[in-house]
Amino acid sequence: MATKIRLQRRGRKDYPFYHIVIADSRAPRDGKFIEKIGTYNPNLDPAAVEIKFDRALYWLGVGAQPTDTARNILSEEGVLLKKHLLGGVAKGAFSEADADKKFEAWKADKEKGFQAIVNKNEAQKKAEDKAKFEAEQAVNKARAEAVAQKKAEANAAKAEAEAVVEEPVALAAEETSAE
Repeated sequence: MATKIRLQRRGRKDYPFYHIVIADSRAPRDGKFIEKIGTYNPNLDPAAVEIKFDRALYWLGVGAQPTDTARNILSEEGVLLKKHLLGGVAKGAFSEADADKKFEAWKADKEKGFQAIVNKNEAQKKAEDKAKFEAEQAVNKARAEAVAQKKAEANAAKAEAEAVVEEPVALAAEETSAE
C-alpha cells in the first residue's frame, strides 16, 4: 500500500482550509485517510500551519510520499530538513547533537524571519491607519471651513437685510422729526 501525505480540502466556498493527512494513494482527495497530522490555513498572512512534527517525520521515515504542496509545507516547517539531518546522523556524517544544533539554528533563523514579516505587516497597517486618519481629519477640516463660510455668508446676508430694513425706519424717523 503506497501512502501519500496530502491536503484534504475543508472550509466554505472561496475560503479554503486544509487538513494535512496521510492517505492511501488510491483514495480520493477528500475521502478516507489514515491519520490527520496537521492543518493549513492559506487565508491568513502569513499562512497558518500546524503540524504534528513527530508524526510527519515518522511517516516520511516509513516511506510516505508528500504531494508537491505538502512537500512545500513540510519544507517550510522544517520536517524535511530534520529528516535530511537524521539521514546524515545514520550515515555517520555528524553526531545527533550537531544535527540538533543545526536544526535549532535554522528554526531560530526561521522564527526571526517570520517575526520580521509580522512586524512589517503591523507597521504597514499602522501607516495605513495613520494615512486614513489624516485624510479623515483633512475632510473634516474642509467640511468645518465650508460650514463656517456658509454661516458667515448667512450672517452677512442677515446683516444686510437688517441694514435695508433699518434704512427706511431711519429715513421715516428723519422725516417725522423734520416736520
